[in-house]
Amino acid sequence: MRSFKIKHKITLAILMINLVLPLCVYSQESDLGNWMIYIGNKKLEKGFNIHNEIQYRNYNAIGDLEQLLIRTGVGYNLTENNNNILLGYGYILSENYINDTDEKKSVEEHRIFQQFTTKQNSGKVGISHRYRVEERFVESDFKMRFRYFLGLKIPLQNKEEEINSFYLSAYNEVFLNAESSVFDRNRVYGGLGYQFSKDLKFELGYMNQFFESSSRDQINLIAFINF
Repeated sequence: MRSFKIKHKITLAILMINLVLPLCVYSQESDLGNWMIYIGNKKLEKGFNIHNEIQYRNYNAIGDLEQLLIRTGVGYNLTENNNNILLGYGYILSENYINDTDEKKSVEEHRIFQQFTTKQNSGKVGISHRYRVEERFVESDFKMRFRYFLGLKIPLQNKEEEINSFYLSAYNEVFLNAESSVFDRNRVYGGLGYQFSKDLKFELGYMNQFFESSSRDQINLIAFINF
């Protein structure tokens, strides 16, 4: 019976993906895009860890690249699993449309970043804070940016362990530039996740990213894997 319930939940998650992706395909003329995200983490000895991340961002469902982001870093746990500092590097390839034309311009960015992440629980709700500083080398320009991330993870089932269970995920992240025009962007996200095991979870969510004078909406498909 337990095996049947688990299979039923996995099937439900797959059905949700199949329902959402066609909506992305037919929304090419709107501002709705799709981000496919892989986030991995490997624990090392003596509190160290390796973080790796790939994000494939599209203007529509797939095939019209907006941005490819590859990020990696080495972290250290100041306390067991709750407070982590990390030094990382990112490569970002952006395919930007030129004004209102169908032509694109490729922009490459190399990014160094430092971050501090802390986690806590309020009852069964998980709360995470991330503070990040970025040194950005965008073509021939140098920029600095500060980011603050506040995330929530809310279990939907009353279980001792979170394995084989659904949860709600939400976050807000604000981006601030070091130079003039301080406000860069803000991201608001809400999603439904499924925790397959302590090392694997999957989320399907909706994110709004707004800038000073415009905004975009994205469907997010996110896989989290610990090794």
